[in-house]
Amino acid sequence: MSLPATNTFAGNPLDRAGDLRNDPRWLAEQAERPDALAMVLWEGRPLIEDHADGPRLSWLALPHARDMVPDRELFLGLWKGAPVFAIEFEGSIDPTSGPAAGLGTFTEMREAAALLSGADAAMAGAAKSLFDWRRRHGFCAACGIESENACGGWKRICPACGVEHFPRVDPVTIMLPVFCSPDGDRCLLGRQAAWPEGRMSALAGFLEPGESIEEACAREIEEEAGLTVTTVRYHSSQPWPFPSQLMIGLIAEVSDDNAAPDQTELESVAWLTRDEARAVLAGTHPSIKAPPRVTIARTLLQAWVDGFGV
Repeated sequence: MSLPATNTFAGNPLDRAGDLRNDPRWLAEQAERPDALAMVLWEGRPLIEDHADGPRLSWLALPHARDMVPDRELFLGLWKGAPVFAIEFEGSIDPTSGPAAGLGTFTEMREAAALLSGADAAMAGAAKSLFDWRRRHGFCAACGIESENACGGWKRICPACGVEHFPRVDPVTIMLPVFCSPDGDRCLLGRQAAWPEGRMSALAGFLEPGESIEEACAREIEEEAGLTVTTVRYHSSQPWPFPSQLMIGLIAEVSDDNAAPDQTELESVAWLTRDEARAVLAGTHPSIKAPPRVTIARTLLQAWVDGFGV
């Protein structure tokens, strides 16, 4: 089955082999196959090599990768039947000055995503999220004992109390508020103080326990911009490996245009007509810079400009 991947980090081409990876014997057999490959990361940065067709992930034979980083690997899935793993270096010293010399360049994930193909970015993003989870959740949340790796890195099991722990995915609503009036439709962008000068983007916030997607969308827009949501339309989603979020992209119609930034999450907001939003996307707006191309915020802005939800 092939699904359209409209956002960066979506469209992972691997068969995750979710049932098969539960079998330690099967995993061991995959690791012994001569066609087993491994991507390489260093503190969440994928190793990228130059190629005639453009930058791409640098793949190593699994034994070579294991020699460089023993006992720190993940099983990512099957790629056209071949087993695919990932290893990760830790520490402050760039491995290309040592064991990974001449194999490529370790590149920060956001920058890498802008360079790589969609499939490469999706695979690297999944590996980063899994390694981040393993690094942050090494001990059982129930009893505090150090947990053990299982299922090729997709589960951890407490040897003391037997509790199974699975990778976290934190859902986030990200939404473009729009106001429809006889004078023309407009969308709202917000700005956080820490962003580069001129950068504005969609509004966003984590879902809270006992909250639906629609409720979270309405709450966040009211909290951050003082607006009341009347209609919510789903557009698409995006895995966001920083460290492991699922961005749920929405277009949210609001009841009026009396927006007021809360001065905590947002320092300012701006209403844009479609023509103004087109200028932002084209980079020709005099004061507002668009969200980065790898973000779902930019996808939402482009979708609204193109007439989504009208």
